[in-house]
Amino acid sequence: MELAKGLREIQKLEGHSDRVWSLAWNPVTGVAGIPLSFASCSGDKTVRIWEHNPSSSTSSWDCKAVLDETHTRTVRSCAWSPSGKFLATASFDATTAIWENVGGDYECVSTLEGHENEVKSVSWNPSGSLLATCGRDKTVWIWEVQPGNEFDCVAVLQGHTQDVKMVQWHPSRNLIFSCSYDNTVKIWADEGDDDDWACVQTLGETNNGHSSTVWALSFNDGGDKMVTCSDDLTLKIWGTDNENMQSTDDFVPWRHLCTLSGYHDRTIFSVHWSRDNIIASGAADDTIRFFVENDDKDGLVDGPSYKLLLKKEKAHDMDINSVQWSPGEDRILASAADDGTIKIWELTSAC
Repeated sequence: MELAKGLREIQKLEGHSDRVWSLAWNPVTGVAGIPLSFASCSGDKTVRIWEHNPSSSTSSWDCKAVLDETHTRTVRSCAWSPSGKFLATASFDATTAIWENVGGDYECVSTLEGHENEVKSVSWNPSGSLLATCGRDKTVWIWEVQPGNEFDCVAVLQGHTQDVKMVQWHPSRNLIFSCSYDNTVKIWADEGDDDDWACVQTLGETNNGHSSTVWALSFNDGGDKMVTCSDDLTLKIWGTDNENMQSTDDFVPWRHLCTLSGYHDRTIFSVHWSRDNIIASGAADDTIRFFVENDDKDGLVDGPSYKLLLKKEKAHDMDINSVQWSPGEDRILASAADDGTIKIWELTSAC
C-alpha cells in the first residue's frame, strides 16, 4: 500500500440547518459506473441524500433528495441496507424509519416503535435480514425483516447500565457490538434457534478497555480487528483469531492489542477503518487523524502497533461527529460536524 502524504478538501456541503450527526455511504455506489452516494442526518430533523456528479465541470457533489416530515426530533443515525435499496434512520423521537429507494425517489415504508426514548444508532446485518437499534433506554433491539416491509422485534437485549451510543453488526457474522456510556463494549450472539440472544463478552476496564464513554467502533476489512474510540481520548485496537473458529457460529473472544493515546485532546466521537487499512478518527477538538499499522516497530513491542499517518487541524469549525470512508478503491472520506457542514476529502500521494 502506498502511504498517503497529503489530504485535499474536495468540497464543503451545506444545506442542513443544524449539526450533522451521522453519515452513511450507499454500499452499492462507486462501482460499475454508479456515482458515489451517501446519506446525512441532522438535528434539523431531516436526512439528505448526496450524490457525486463526475460529469460536471467541477466534479461536484449535489443534494439529490431531502427526507423530512417523518421524524419530529433530531435524526441521530442512518444506515443503508447491504443492497442499497433501504435506508434506516434513528431519531430522538423514539422511532426508526425505513425508507425505500426507488430510482432515487424515497418513501417511508415502515416506522419502528418500541424504544422508551431517544434511538441513538441503527445497523443492518450482513445479509440485510436483521436490523439492530439502540438507545438511551440502555437496550439493543433486534428486528427481523418480513415481507411487505414489515419488521418484527425478535429480541430486546438488556445488559448495559447506561445509554447505548452505537450498535454495529460484525461485517461477516451475526454478532452485534454495542458501545455505551457505561464505558464498555458488549458483544451479543444468537445462542439458539429461538432468537435466544445473549451477551458473550464485555470489553471493559478489566480487560484493558476504556475508562469513559465508548462512542463508536469500526472493523477492518477482514473482520478480525476492531477499533474503538472514547471520551477517555484514546483509540483501542482489538483482535480475534478467526483461524480458531470451527464454523461461523463459533465465538472466539476478542482481546486488546494496543492503545493509541496522545493524539486528540478532546472526546473522540467517530472512527472508521478503510478497506486498505487506514484508520480515520474525528473528535471534539475539530481535528481528523489518520493511522496505519507500524511495520517498522522494534522487537520490544509485543503485537501490532499503529502510528500517525496524517493529521488535519481545524478540519471543521466545531466538533466532528462522524468520519466515514467511501466504498470502492478511491481514498475518499466524508466528515460531518456541529457546524452543520459536511466535507469531502481525498487522501493524496503528494504533499
